[in-house]
Amino acid sequence: MGVLVNKDTKVIVQGITGKQATFHTKQMLAYGTKIVAGVTPGKAGQVVEGVPVFNTVKDAVDATGATASVVYVPARFAADSIMEGVDAGLDLVVCITEHIPVQDMVKVRRYMEGKKTRLIGPNCPGILTTDEAKLGIIPGNIQKKGHVGLVSRSGTLTYEAAFQLMNAGIGVTTAIGIGGDPVKGTDFIDALELFKNDPETKAVLMIGEIGGTAEEDAAKWIKENMPDKPVAAFISGRQAPPGKRMGHAGAIISGGKGTAADKIKALNGVGIEVADTVAHIGATVVDTLKKAGIYDECHTC
Repeated sequence: MGVLVNKDTKVIVQGITGKQATFHTKQMLAYGTKIVAGVTPGKAGQVVEGVPVFNTVKDAVDATGATASVVYVPARFAADSIMEGVDAGLDLVVCITEHIPVQDMVKVRRYMEGKKTRLIGPNCPGILTTDEAKLGIIPGNIQKKGHVGLVSRSGTLTYEAAFQLMNAGIGVTTAIGIGGDPVKGTDFIDALELFKNDPETKAVLMIGEIGGTAEEDAAKWIKENMPDKPVAAFISGRQAPPGKRMGHAGAIISGGKGTAADKIKALNGVGIEVADTVAHIGATVVDTLKKAGIYDECHTC
């Protein structure tokens, strides 16, 4: 079942005529995603991988009834593309684009206030509901269907975690890569609330990293709002020196806050087991499921 997207979600690809967008459109279609339209200004009437192209998101929505889009446009156009999706009344916009200026995303966040559209990203791998639909660049062959929700700030660790779970016989309802930029749409608490309300999701794996206080805030939220679904976690960046940015634009320790130790302490403090290395993510989830008494329910050979 999963959250946000499924086999019936009608999807638009913004920037579909670009090289990367065309490549990933083909991959998304092969996975079963219902891509009904593409958008590139000035390219209306073209067809890409069997998908009709429109000049605007509104034109595409009016013609197809699409409710979601995935954005692959260059950084200088990405903010406008997101806001175009908001104006067209989409339920969901997933922005894969990286290197979008922070001031552009501040503008987007303010513009979205009071609007119904949910944003995932930017600078993220997207979302994949197993065996139903994927919007973005998450590989479809590293994830099996199951009962664990996956939310991660890191793209590559999203893939690694899903692959380890698959090898351990544990499947995923939906994987959500929220991205690591300092200003973004969906955050940990947003994703956790979705998984809390999804009957198919029995447990959650949360992948965090240094910088900011999102993981600490999530720990507090889990304690107060989700006592019935176990959570396992991993925090990357344990060896990062203070004041140095590591990887994502949001992964910077500043003002004495945002260290891996702070985040691990906060998670451990509310009973969440945190994997000590990347290699132990899958084993940590298995241990968490066994302690919660739902391993047999979540495990398939």
